[in-house]
Amino acid sequence: MGKKFAFIGAGSLGFTRGLAKDILSFPAFSDSLIYLMDVDDERLSYSKKAVERIVEAGNYPAKVVATKDRVEAIKDADGILCTILNGGVGIWRNDIEIPKKYGVDINVGDTRGPAGIFRFLRTAPVMLSIIDDIAKYAPNAVFLNYTNPMAMLCRAMQERQPSVKTSGLCHSVQGTASMLARWIGASDDDVAYLCAGINHQAFYLKYEVRGEDAYPRIRKAIMENQEVYGEEIVRNEMFLALDYYVTESSGHNSEYNAWFRKRQDLIDEYCLKGTGWNPGAYAYILDEYLEREGTWRDTFEKYLSEPIDLDRGHEYAASIFNACFGDGSLFKFNGNVRNRGLIENLPDGCCVEVPVLASKLGLEPAHVGRLPNQLSALVGLSATCEELAVQGSADGDPKLIYQAILHDPLTAACLGLKEIKAMTAEMFSANEGYLPQFKSFEW
Repeated sequence: MGKKFAFIGAGSLGFTRGLAKDILSFPAFSDSLIYLMDVDDERLSYSKKAVERIVEAGNYPAKVVATKDRVEAIKDADGILCTILNGGVGIWRNDIEIPKKYGVDINVGDTRGPAGIFRFLRTAPVMLSIIDDIAKYAPNAVFLNYTNPMAMLCRAMQERQPSVKTSGLCHSVQGTASMLARWIGASDDDVAYLCAGINHQAFYLKYEVRGEDAYPRIRKAIMENQEVYGEEIVRNEMFLALDYYVTESSGHNSEYNAWFRKRQDLIDEYCLKGTGWNPGAYAYILDEYLEREGTWRDTFEKYLSEPIDLDRGHEYAASIFNACFGDGSLFKFNGNVRNRGLIENLPDGCCVEVPVLASKLGLEPAHVGRLPNQLSALVGLSATCEELAVQGSADGDPKLIYQAILHDPLTAACLGLKEIKAMTAEMFSANEGYLPQFKSFEW
């Protein structure tokens, strides 16, 4: 048997079957031992069926094991993937619905702001126990995280176990690069870019087509083509104001600043008219998850009856593993790592999203330099809020959490200090039982 891969949170069926398919597509991994771990018996069973179907369709000499024992999955693994969610819809809907009561309108709420911070607080204890297990039972493994909030979780884990080769992955970088190419009629193969910042708030500092700056063409397309403008209204307005394009969708980015969601007229104008996959409606992801709760089994059974596509997808995890311990082909990607001088005008030690080179030597992040001031003013504030939240979780200090939320741009645009304090207190109360790192919620 070849390399061992562990999927922690394998009940995330879309991610698991896609990433397993990608891994097996590499000749170096066709005979892999794939361990699927989850706490949900039903989802774990479906996950095993999905991966076994891929193995059979590809005639791979691989073996699939399903387990609820995390240590069994992790022990001696070469590559580890994490796609967990701590708490079901019944708990994390509070992240969105409580702020709405106070006047903070949230679209997704999985990254930062009051919703993202409380998702982090619930998830951090579990993630830290995972990284501790990796350090103990698979110290040489490459660990790739897909769980949100990406930046805060990676930051906490990388400080806890700095020797573990850890990075977080988000497909928004390559996805947006491809979208911009489509807008200007360019081929993905002709595009080169330098992208840096923090997760969901990284910017293309350079975006070139065949060696030429493509930003003038992008600006022209946005200003002259109504279909292009309407596809990503929030992001396009941000680009016209800031001169650099941001990676994550309009819906997400409308949450990360003070410009689009503080009044209903602005929400109507910028967040509800777009034609992209997530323009910015209130509780977009919550509504999606509530709908899927009753349909995911039927959707999965349909998947089992359809022809299977074994072509490699667009996620980077398998290519990173291949570079590190497969055939050794170098692979460059944007990953989430600690900022040790990589972006000079963001907080030292925060989690940044920068180019990373994967090779037999491991994961080597690139030095970027300084962000343009108009970007660092926005990104630096978000990174500082994340630092406060990570420290507050580590110390069990609720006041640091309150301070992280009161500096959040959207929250501060909508609420006063007393309202933010009351909202934070209510969110602590709603999460009681999920936050063992706090001895008290009083401050």
